[in-house]
Amino acid sequence: MTLRLGLLALACAGLAACGGSAGVRTGGGSQAFGLGEDGYAEATPLSVRSNDVLMRAIGLVGTPYRYGGNSPEGGFDCSGLVGFVFRDAAGLSLPRSTRELIDIQAPTIARDALMPGDLVYFNPTGGRVSHIGIYVGEGRFVHAPSRGGTVRLDALGSEYWSRHFVSAKRVLQ
Repeated sequence: MTLRLGLLALACAGLAACGGSAGVRTGGGSQAFGLGEDGYAEATPLSVRSNDVLMRAIGLVGTPYRYGGNSPEGGFDCSGLVGFVFRDAAGLSLPRSTRELIDIQAPTIARDALMPGDLVYFNPTGGRVSHIGIYVGEGRFVHAPSRGGTVRLDALGSEYWSRHFVSAKRVLQ
């Protein structure tokens, strides 16, 4: 009984501490702690679309790879994944093949200037370009890498992907 009362008192003390005003300014309004003078930034149409693309792409991690695949139910190959995500999350219709995707009219982006939603191109099998993924931030991208695998997140800075990186383009404007 004493242990129960002690735990109850501890829980009540913890909840009471949550009700304090630390991190909130008083007098004329309040501001969330740690956000600086401007508070929350307004979402822009571009930031909303970029976020929709990255969330949709990350949500497909684990979907089986299938050559020629372009749906969550049937699986994805790399360009099928890109086409599905941009169509579903941003309403953009992109070319179907990686070879066509490298030729789209979109700004080329330096690797150190990537933003979520940018397309990243690779040539692991040689030639001009043979693989594509979607950059999701924090140095990572989502892609459908190979037969027998699944859609996954990989680090752009890994030795393998760094060696085969070709280019990046920004299709969201």
